[in-house]
Amino acid sequence: MNPKIESEIIKHEKFMKEAVNEAKKGVREGGEPIGAVLVLNGKIIGRGHNQYIQKKSVILHAEMDCLENAGQLGSKNYSKCTLYTTLSPCDMCSGAILLYKIPQVVMGENENFKGPEKYLEERGVELVNLDLDECKKTLADFIKKNPKTWAGDIGE
Repeated sequence: MNPKIESEIIKHEKFMKEAVNEAKKGVREGGEPIGAVLVLNGKIIGRGHNQYIQKKSVILHAEMDCLENAGQLGSKNYSKCTLYTTLSPCDMCSGAILLYKIPQVVMGENENFKGPEKYLEERGVELVNLDLDECKKTLADFIKKNPKTWAGDIGE
């Protein structure tokens, strides 16, 4: 493994594990395996998982559900947060990241889906891709078994 990626995994392991736990919670509810947590000053202040199936929501992706559950924090607090998500954020979730000026996004993977990462970086968001096999495999298996659901969730 690349030493730089290995050190990033160790640095972010605790919170990414919680995002993965959110993804697992989504699966237990019959939904998609995508989860997120929002961290401020070393503490989780919001959690969420994809609600496309459970709530029939086209808006509550894991990142959006997480932000919704964090509540109204004010720009001063959002600008000190890190968003952990098991998957590269889509256009909608990236818009929310930019709107609230969240400076760092740590993702589990971006092979199954890659959002507008370059655009986020151009706007000053630091992206860290941990490239985790668990995240890649779990979502790849879901997509293989549920291609129509996946296509609907990502707007295809």
